[in-house]
Amino acid sequence: MSKDYRQLTQDISAYTAEIRKFCPDAMQGFHALSKAATMGGAVDQKTKELIALAIGVTQRCDGCIAFHAKALQQLGATRVEIAEVMAMCVYMGGGPALMYAADALRAYDQFAAAAPE
Repeated sequence: MSKDYRQLTQDISAYTAEIRKFCPDAMQGFHALSKAATMGGAVDQKTKELIALAIGVTQRCDGCIAFHAKALQQLGATRVEIAEVMAMCVYMGGGPALMYAADALRAYDQFAAAAPE
C-alpha cells in the first residue's frame, strides 16, 4: 500500500481545523508550543525538523512523517540528509523503524516532486 503524504497533510489539516473550532485554546496552545520548539536557536531549525522526523518514524506516526518531511523539503534538506537520519532511526529502532524510514523517504520525495522549481 502506497501512502500519499501530500493528501495526508491536507486531510489532517482539515480535521485539525475542525478541532480548532471546538477547542480553540488547546489548539492555540499546541501551535504556540510547535512554533517555539521548532524556532532556530542553539540548534538550527532544519536540525530540529530532522529530529522531529526521526521521532515520527520511531513512533510510527504517518502524520508526523508527512508534516516534518514537508517542512524539511521547504527548509532545503536534501534526500541524502533524510536518508542518513533514517539510517539512525533504523539503528535505534530496528525493523519497525526501517518500514517507517522508507515511508519518510517516500514522503520527502512526494513533497520534492510537487515543489515549484
